[in-house]
Amino acid sequence: MVPYASRLFLGSCMPSNLHVLPTGQGEVTFHYQYNECKMKKLLKGKHIIYQTEMSYRPQAKPKPAAFVQPIKCVIKRPGDWVPHFLNPGSGLSEGRSGLVFHMALLNEQMTGIAKTNIITLGSFMPIWAAVEQKSHQPLLLLMEECVAATTAELQYGSQVYPLISNKGCLLESVRGNSKFLPRYHTSAIILYLQSFKFGLGEEVYIHCKLVAWDPESLDESKKTCHFIKETESWELLDDPLQSSLCSCCESTCKSRAKRGVHWASGSLSHNSVVGPLIIVERPDLKANSTAVGSASAAVQFRKSSVQADGDSGPVAD
Repeated sequence: MVPYASRLFLGSCMPSNLHVLPTGQGEVTFHYQYNECKMKKLLKGKHIIYQTEMSYRPQAKPKPAAFVQPIKCVIKRPGDWVPHFLNPGSGLSEGRSGLVFHMALLNEQMTGIAKTNIITLGSFMPIWAAVEQKSHQPLLLLMEECVAATTAELQYGSQVYPLISNKGCLLESVRGNSKFLPRYHTSAIILYLQSFKFGLGEEVYIHCKLVAWDPESLDESKKTCHFIKETESWELLDDPLQSSLCSCCESTCKSRAKRGVHWASGSLSHNSVVGPLIIVERPDLKANSTAVGSASAAVQFRKSSVQADGDSGPVAD
C-alpha cells in the first residue's frame, strides 16, 4: 500500500503526511479538526464522540473501497460544558433522514443566541430556525405550524396558543405585530414574534413543525405568509407576486399532491421546540395590572404527529 498511500482516506480527508519506516512499511498521519472529514458528533453520557471511517480506495469511485474501518474519537466533556440544546431558549434536533434542524431564540440584535430566557410582555422574540443543507439540493425551510404551550411536550389536553396554522399562516401577524423577517438564506427563517399574555409568568415553550421543501414548488400547503396591516392583506414572504397562495389563510388551506422533486419518505419535516421562555409584565405596568388568565385564545391540544407529506402537525381544536 505504501506507493498508493494517497488512496487512504479518513472520512473525506486525505493523509496529512506519509513516513516510510526502515522495514519498508508506511506510517500515515491524519491531522484535522473534528469538524472536518465529515465526522459525526454524538453526545453520550459524560463523553463527546466523533465518528467517521477510514477507507482504502485503490480505484476511484464508484469502485468500492478495498476495506473500511470505523474510527471513533472519544473526548470527556469539560466540567463546565453545557450542550447547545440546554442553553436557555435554544434547540437542536435531527430528522430521520439525517437532516439537522436548528431552532433557537436570538438576542435583540439578532447577532447570536439569546443569553436570557426572560421576555418582557409586548417585546419581540426573534425565533430563528434553519436546516443544514449538507449534500441535499437547495432547501426552503418553512414553519408550517407553531403553538405556544406551558409544557415541553405536547399531550392530549395540553393548553396551547396557536401562533402559525393553516399550512404556514402567521396568526400573530393579525392579532399583533409579529412578522417574518426577510430571509438571508432559503434554508433559514426568522419569526419576529411579539410576546403575548398566554402563560404570563410561567414557563412557555414554542413548538413548531419545521418543513424542508423544494423552493420551486410553493403552493397553498407549502408557504410562508404574514398579514400586512398597511394593505390589510396576506403576503407571501418568498415572492409577494404570488401572494394569492396566502388567500386561503382566511379559510382552509388544503394539501396538494407533491410536485417537482421526489423526496425520500420521512425527510421533510420535524417537530422542534424552544424553551423554557418566561414572559413577564413590564415593571411600570405591574403595579396597576389586575390578574390575567392564561389567555382567552387558549385552546385544547388535540393531536401532534409528523408525516413526510406534511399533512399532520400540532393541531388546535
